[in-house]
Amino acid sequence: MIVAQAERLSLRRTTLDDAPFVLGLLNTPSFVFGIGDRGVRTLDATRAYIQTRFLDVYEAYGLGMYAVVLADGTPIGQCGLVKRGDDAPVELGYALLPAYEGHGYAREAARAALVHARALGLPTLDAVVLPENGPSVRLLHDLGFERVGETTLPGDDAVLDRYRVEL
Repeated sequence: MIVAQAERLSLRRTTLDDAPFVLGLLNTPSFVFGIGDRGVRTLDATRAYIQTRFLDVYEAYGLGMYAVVLADGTPIGQCGLVKRGDDAPVELGYALLPAYEGHGYAREAARAALVHARALGLPTLDAVVLPENGPSVRLLHDLGFERVGETTLPGDDAVLDRYRVEL
């Protein structure tokens, strides 16, 4: 199910069939550095991860992280709306396979996710990022996000910068 369209790519719901792609993405050095090691190492563990982190979130909140796919259907990353719980703000999230970084795909996918968030009627969108992740910080600024403080995520000691944009 396609939820947003951009010039060179689309965002679609992730499915259990995406397990090989998601397994590869979760274990890239850039994902582990920027987002964290999810400890997912097998296809079975990846399917369980997809169920809880994608499919269950779609069901509960009507939004979530989506597969970023090129026009030919090739998945190149994930981008979408992260909901960490009922009381948590909705956040923009994104990650690309290394071969597709630096080509403007993250910007294009993130813009499509912002359009999708507006269509859902969200008043604001947050994002969290490691302060030393320069490319992500620049992308957030380019998208109109402003730094609003610091935060930590449950189960993680890393101090992250929190950004927000009004939709």
